[in-house]
Amino acid sequence: MDKIRNFCIIAHIDHGKSTLADRLLEITNTVSGRDMKAQIMDTMELEQEKGITIKLQPARMGWKGHELNLIDTPGHVDFSYEVSRSLAAVEGAILVVDCTQGIQAQTLANVYMAIEAGLTIIPVLNKIDLPAAEPERVAKEVGQLLGVDPNSIGKISGKTGEGVAELLDRIVIDVPAPTSDSDETQALVFDSIFDGYQGVILYLRMVNGSIKTNQPIRLIQSESSSLALETGHFIPSRVTDQELTTGQIGYVTTNIKSVQFARVGDTVTLETQKDTKPLPGYKKVQPLIFASLYPTSQEEYPKLKDSLEKLALNDASLSYSTENSAALGFGMRIGFLGLLHLEIIKERLEREFDLDLIVTSPSVSHKVTMTNGDQSIIEQASALPDASTILEIAEPWVRGEVVTPSQFIGGILQLIIDARGRQTKLDYLDETRAVLGFEAPLAEVLTDFYDALKSLTAGYASLSYEWDRYEVGDLVRVDILLGGDKVDALGTITARSKSVAYGKKICARLKELIPRQNFEVAVQAAIGAKFIARENISAVRKDVTAKLYGGDVSRKKKLLQKQKKGKARMKQFGKVSVPSDVFMDLIKRD
Repeated sequence: MDKIRNFCIIAHIDHGKSTLADRLLEITNTVSGRDMKAQIMDTMELEQEKGITIKLQPARMGWKGHELNLIDTPGHVDFSYEVSRSLAAVEGAILVVDCTQGIQAQTLANVYMAIEAGLTIIPVLNKIDLPAAEPERVAKEVGQLLGVDPNSIGKISGKTGEGVAELLDRIVIDVPAPTSDSDETQALVFDSIFDGYQGVILYLRMVNGSIKTNQPIRLIQSESSSLALETGHFIPSRVTDQELTTGQIGYVTTNIKSVQFARVGDTVTLETQKDTKPLPGYKKVQPLIFASLYPTSQEEYPKLKDSLEKLALNDASLSYSTENSAALGFGMRIGFLGLLHLEIIKERLEREFDLDLIVTSPSVSHKVTMTNGDQSIIEQASALPDASTILEIAEPWVRGEVVTPSQFIGGILQLIIDARGRQTKLDYLDETRAVLGFEAPLAEVLTDFYDALKSLTAGYASLSYEWDRYEVGDLVRVDILLGGDKVDALGTITARSKSVAYGKKICARLKELIPRQNFEVAVQAAIGAKFIARENISAVRKDVTAKLYGGDVSRKKKLLQKQKKGKARMKQFGKVSVPSDVFMDLIKRD
């Protein structure tokens, strides 16, 4: 156990975590040169496509007689829950800072989490090989943040491998070995996946004791039992071992077929140890936005429900419940950590489970107080009670930080005011860069705030935020009507002061996105009985076979079949046919 070192890599997005992980695996000869590829720890197709880490990924390496267990983590704010789970499974954290950019918002957020978890932090400056690198300036920033000598901060290039061997030596010296306080077996489930053939595969940090292959095991909180059919570790692919011992990170393949009995944060022990206490799990994650997912064909609703259960096993931040819509049928109401999280889950469901989905416009939750004193949390505008029965509506607020060059502070303050927010602090990292604290309604931050911030600062500012509280506001429900019929999936709750502008924007966007019908369609926005915006979609009639004058019947059939397939991806709202991807298109930035 004294030869084991468990650590993770944390950083702001695009600061080079995955590239550093590649070099660590290469220099330790964990992965042969023949098998080496860029972003080898990013095993999902979506991760490779988007160039970002979405899921945490463990890997075991050997270095000078020591066993090094690495967990690579995401950098985007939407996946910070993945980071928090990684921190609970290790003793040390490598803090990677891009020395062409310096400290960014998510750098700060990750540092706060690592300190709270009591981890040993090893700071390193990455990308020293680039012409724009400023290692001395950034070392001073990081040194001030962590309270360490800037000269002690490692300097590396994840791309070339410079300084990475020295970093491995430092991990061995600085990261403490795991400790044990019990002879009873206790293993923390920090992640899990579902395999159609093998069942649930648990990703474990062995806190105490050991688990051997074919040993009966038990998950304490779910009260489910299984066999440890296979034990092993990651390189990052799975490699079998006969036993996992105290301090190690690895996996156990079970014969559990129902995902509800294997949740992240549970404790695994031996079946024979009946009185073993559960380990502290993870704090319940707070969803920030909500959206509904419906299959384009109601026959696929059971498949959607089953697929979500399997994804939730691997993504503990997902929360969901069944929902029924008059227009869309049965679907699932899901809580997400942000818009990127929503987009990733939709794409995973469509790619990994072959589903064709409609996603409604995302919304935030609201706390509604009735005139009789009753309170309730609603997750969508259609659930808002009649206005005459409402005393007040409170919306979620977030507390955030912007790291920015100091010359943009004035513009950012105005941006915060426009978002109905308030400044809370202003600290300077050095003579040229500052950290601006603020609080604002979550709905405002989710929409145009980030894009406006990047545009204002020429891309130099970074943003992080987290849930803070509910705050009462002057809020109204804006309904959207197509051809006179209200579309619940498009309704929203927004500030009264911004309701008209919002209504006009949505009507204009829908005019662009909805195909012309065989009749004129009115697109309207309303607050109660009062209409605040309107656009008209003119009528059109199109015969897809008109240009085919006799002759090739097979070609005519192909065109008709194509049209039929296209119609299958449309949903009827009253008399209006709407493409299934309209809702996702609405949330995309102009």
